[in-house]
Amino acid sequence: MNENFVVEIKDLRKTFKLGEKSVEVLKGINLKLKRGEVLAITGASGVGKTTLLHIIGGIEKPTSGRIIIDGIDITDFDEESLSEIRGKKTAFIFQFYHLLPDFTVLENVMLPGLIKKLPFKTCKEKALFLLQEVGLSERVDHFPSELSGGEQQRVAIARALLLEPLIILADEPTGNLDPKTAEMVFELLIEKAQKNQTTLIVATHNLQLARKVRNRVEMVDGRFSFPHEEE
Repeated sequence: MNENFVVEIKDLRKTFKLGEKSVEVLKGINLKLKRGEVLAITGASGVGKTTLLHIIGGIEKPTSGRIIIDGIDITDFDEESLSEIRGKKTAFIFQFYHLLPDFTVLENVMLPGLIKKLPFKTCKEKALFLLQEVGLSERVDHFPSELSGGEQQRVAIARALLLEPLIILADEPTGNLDPKTAEMVFELLIEKAQKNQTTLIVATHNLQLARKVRNRVEMVDGRFSFPHEEE
């Protein structure tokens, strides 16, 4: 194992059972990413992008292959051990927001820090700063039901950034945003990743945004395909 790599994937395969049939979604994925690297994964719906993110983040287990996070082989970890890795190493930004409806915007963003028992003042200051960065300073006391879909996604992004995780796994993070806001949020994610030396993996349908990332792959039929440069 090379300790310089934050993410190592070796011949990763995932098969799902659908009745009597087996569907192989991932067909031998190999990947190595260092701290601070950004990877954009494009591809049509159903090709395995979300499944790959879930396996890297310890939400799902592979059928075969190895997954190594920050030098730790998590392939055979039980759920308790995977949960610990998720809490320490990774943060997710899902296509849907998963905000707590009875908490304000500020409280939703502060929550990961409070769960980790960080000082309340520290959590609040960081949350307020991040909400300013994603353009929601005037929404801190609102509830999720009072926000647009795009605003809710920006809250989810700020929440994921709060603990400055080693790895951020973003599944269509700009999917519900208008083009201008999508570009701002995408660039914010890249900026934060580079500033904090966070490894960022983004699955997106937005080819225009993906082209902002030098390191990008297309997923086709459960495998990586490297796109041709169009410039």
